[in-house]
Amino acid sequence: MGLSSDRRGNESRLAAYVEGLTRALGHADRAGPFRSYCVGLLLPGDRKSVEPMAACVAPERAQAAHQSLHHFIAKAEWSDDAVLTAVRSHVLPVMQRHGKIRGWMIDDTGVPKKGTHSVGVARQYCGRLGKQDNCQVAVTLSVAGDNASLPIAHRLYLPQAWADDPARRTRAGVPNDVAFLTKPQIALAQIRAALEAGVPPAPVLADAGYGVDTDLRDGITELGLRYIVGIQSSASLWPPGAGPLPPKPWSGRGRPPSLLQRTAEHQPLAAKQVATTLPRRGWRKVTWREGSNAPLASRFAALRVRAAHRDYWRATPRPEEWLLIEWPASEPEPTKYWLATLPETTTLRVLVNLAKLRWRIERDYQDLKQELGLGHYEGRGWRGFHHHATLCIAAYGLLVAERAAIPPSAEWRPPSLPAPALPESYRPRGAADPA
Repeated sequence: MGLSSDRRGNESRLAAYVEGLTRALGHADRAGPFRSYCVGLLLPGDRKSVEPMAACVAPERAQAAHQSLHHFIAKAEWSDDAVLTAVRSHVLPVMQRHGKIRGWMIDDTGVPKKGTHSVGVARQYCGRLGKQDNCQVAVTLSVAGDNASLPIAHRLYLPQAWADDPARRTRAGVPNDVAFLTKPQIALAQIRAALEAGVPPAPVLADAGYGVDTDLRDGITELGLRYIVGIQSSASLWPPGAGPLPPKPWSGRGRPPSLLQRTAEHQPLAAKQVATTLPRRGWRKVTWREGSNAPLASRFAALRVRAAHRDYWRATPRPEEWLLIEWPASEPEPTKYWLATLPETTTLRVLVNLAKLRWRIERDYQDLKQELGLGHYEGRGWRGFHHHATLCIAAYGLLVAERAAIPPSAEWRPPSLPAPALPESYRPRGAADPA
């Protein structure tokens, strides 16, 4: 009786959630395939591509369901932005019941792919593999609170070789207005769009792959947001109390000099040099959250510095910001560095807690890939790639909302949906004839 009641409740909440998102699809006849696709993503299964999901949600008419879902995901002209906006409108209020949004997180995620025909596939770094290989890479923006996080933007990175190849673009259905953008440029566009959409502002978090991009950091500041982003140990900085020299004195002829100076004796330092010259008393142990076996803690130091990147082309020094450094006691040298534009009064504990909030995006990717099949789409086109990712995020949004609605003291269980049994006659395409 309890299990049946749970299932009825789950199905009722799923139906209400899908109904709320259906208006973003543009046509009422897309509601059925939309619900089927979301259910297919939520049901247990090793593969969340179109064919096996069609067999799960409609086992007695698997071929017809396959055609319907394939058209819906690969061909139908509905807006990914509109659906993600509807997901955000439903999920963020539930998340905010447990506290404010604390950070916007930039990252990218790679999906290994064989061949060269799937849109955006190139030999590039794949975080999932930890090396360069054939893969697709998408840039994402997520928002996070203390108890939950949600991806709100997802866009494929189109390598230069793809962007400049009209024939490949046409075959993959890449829209004409999609030009080559670097990953930081995609991320900045996502941040700008989120601000314009009224997403509650919060500091932007990113790893060193994005934090080293000065234009991205400057762009975030110009949008009125603060950031705490990773940088490399080689990043060029002016230590506390130091900065570039003022412009040369005017000789009385021509235009007065306006650019800052450096000399052979007056140069910025690498972040690692700044860190290793700090006295022992400059380091403090900080615990930021409970781990699976023990509290997570390390040694940190924070000081006010100025970024020095090409400031000899500037007329004024860059503003001071925080340099946060992590140096575990068991390591021979510092392991991580961040720059942060948080207020000067910010405590070390707040800096550390915010820098370490990025672990939530790893949880997002883990669930999206392992539970919801984010990397399972087998089509080759631009539209299908983004439609599949959007519906994975929509399904994930339901899980986030369900989890956030449970009181902290209660045990959360993922929604239980009934999976129809496959008929004995079902055989996936390409499978050997059992006879």
